[in-house]
Amino acid sequence: MNRSAENGTIFFVERSAQLYEIAVPNIFILNQKAILSLLLAIMLPLAGYWIVKYYSKDAVHMPHRYFYDDVVQRSENGKQVTDTVWHKVKNITFTNQLGKRVSLDDLHGKIIVIDFFFSRCPSICPGLARNMKKLQNSFLKNDSIVQFISISVDPEHDSVPQLRKFADRFQVNHDTWWFVAGDKKEVYDFAFNELKASIADADIDTAFIHTENFFLLDTNRIVRGWYNGFDKQKQAQLVSDIPTLMLEKDEKSPSILRGFIPYLPVIFIGIGIVIVITVLLGRNRKI
Repeated sequence: MNRSAENGTIFFVERSAQLYEIAVPNIFILNQKAILSLLLAIMLPLAGYWIVKYYSKDAVHMPHRYFYDDVVQRSENGKQVTDTVWHKVKNITFTNQLGKRVSLDDLHGKIIVIDFFFSRCPSICPGLARNMKKLQNSFLKNDSIVQFISISVDPEHDSVPQLRKFADRFQVNHDTWWFVAGDKKEVYDFAFNELKASIADADIDTAFIHTENFFLLDTNRIVRGWYNGFDKQKQAQLVSDIPTLMLEKDEKSPSILRGFIPYLPVIFIGIGIVIVITVLLGRNRKI
């Protein structure tokens, strides 16, 4: 049994048939609440941090990188770090359907989608062009993020007028979709050595490129996937992957906030402790 006193709580303890009064200051009772509050202040932010970290790590599925040039070791803050040097598609110059000299270097900061065609193709190429047109239409409101390029594999025949005639069949936006021709050897080297077209399509004819794939390059010109131009599911995935890549940060230029991530638990705990101390001080003033 107990009763309240002015500066504490009086507990009655029975010992040898005698009752003794023991006065316990309220501050000791408050300490129990303080400990519980402190534990909650520590555990809740930590739990929230780990829950967010666990469920957010796979929230956005970035397209894979496929081809690398090298793996290097470097020292960072006293630790050995392994870096993969991903293959960057080299620059190549063409002439497009408007008679302009264009190159991949002109597309800095853009996602690039590439396919191969020739204007005399009777069936496959027109079908691919119709599906590429659907892709272009998907980005009418934000067409500045992506450039479509159809590369001729028959440059001897595909002159500028032929390229323009083929492009006009599909009412394309000439600014965001280039139909281009260039040096045949450079085009074939580009397809096989840069885009790795024979890996993406094992059945491709090395003497005459005729693949149904659309090749996706990120803003650093790294191959991030290939998609069959006649597969609706693959095309839907491509439509999704293009804006997803725009969310990706350059690892060489990370956000300044990234450095704070390892310290978030400590920051949360500190905030919790400050809250507990503030509450205790407020209670002590009332006592």
